[in-house]
Amino acid sequence: MRSFAVAAAFAALAVANPLPQEIDWAAVDALAPIPTVTIPIVDISAQASTVAYEPSAAATSVAAEVKASGVDTTTGLKARAAVTCKPQPTGAGKVPSPDTPDAFLAFSEFSDTAQSASTPAGYYNTFTDLKASNNAYGYMGYTVLSEYSTTTCASKCDAISGCAAFNIYFERDPTLNPNDASCNNPASTTNIKCVFWGGPVTTGNAKNAGQWRRDFHVVIAGSNGYVSNKIVTPPGYTDPIPLGNAAVNAPFDCQGKDTYLGVRIFQTGPFDISKCAAACTAQADYARAHPPANGGEVKTCSWFNTYVLLKDNVAVGQYCALYKNSWEVPKYATNYGQYRGQSKYTIENSFVSGNGTSVTPACQPQKA
Repeated sequence: MRSFAVAAAFAALAVANPLPQEIDWAAVDALAPIPTVTIPIVDISAQASTVAYEPSAAATSVAAEVKASGVDTTTGLKARAAVTCKPQPTGAGKVPSPDTPDAFLAFSEFSDTAQSASTPAGYYNTFTDLKASNNAYGYMGYTVLSEYSTTTCASKCDAISGCAAFNIYFERDPTLNPNDASCNNPASTTNIKCVFWGGPVTTGNAKNAGQWRRDFHVVIAGSNGYVSNKIVTPPGYTDPIPLGNAAVNAPFDCQGKDTYLGVRIFQTGPFDISKCAAACTAQADYARAHPPANGGEVKTCSWFNTYVLLKDNVAVGQYCALYKNSWEVPKYATNYGQYRGQSKYTIENSFVSGNGTSVTPACQPQKA
């Protein structure tokens, strides 16, 4: 699990910011971009692929990283030998006539199906009938459906630990793997795809309008997005309060002290509030075990704000800002994003939560 901490020792995480707390650029600059997910569209050897995720194991890993510096690990995937013009599975969707990309994109039945689709219980619809699929945060796999069914897609998402959203759409795929001049633009088949994500799917991250496989053009139609309403409360913490696309911008308290304790940014796995809760608890444990040598205040985390941070609509990671005290929301949730040079940083899926036994409100700063 890749994450980043602003300081090596949490005992010294208090930052004397001259301005109210905002996005921590030191943490953002230390990150590598999250690789763009390539969802299989040719040489499909299986009709489903999901990413396993265990929340309790993830939280345990976060706590261990906070208490002691960890070592990132990377894994490589070996490329499988390609078979020339290998037949591909036949999709369940209709193939428009003529069999061209333009006819696929203009096929009214795809549009009608997407626009008439029902929103499954426990979800809300974020977009309808786009001609692009998502590249959201936390890829959790995909499945190929026998019909365009939002209910079926939702039930499969519900069965995957960490799945927070799904994207369903029609995709124009080749009937043969077009990896040779003899089959560089084969007849098409229409797959109905249900793709699972650990973070929200939005119009902003629906960026995949298709791609070329030699002379075969893969395109997408009837793309709908749905996000789950379900947020699990971490053990020992208060029910998360949603802030939408706003983050906490905490000022100095009434004594002129900064309650901000630092940040961790997670870049693997789904969006998971329990990872931020684990980081907060571990920071508090560490601070108590390593009090300041001069007998100063032991600053322990009791409250956090976590959200997906985006750079130009591309996920940077799950941002987790830790605080000594809580701040009134939405009063202090005033950070809706910031420009840095030509890049625009925005926030989505923002929540705050606190330790149910130790969180105390920050003393309000004096009015000017």
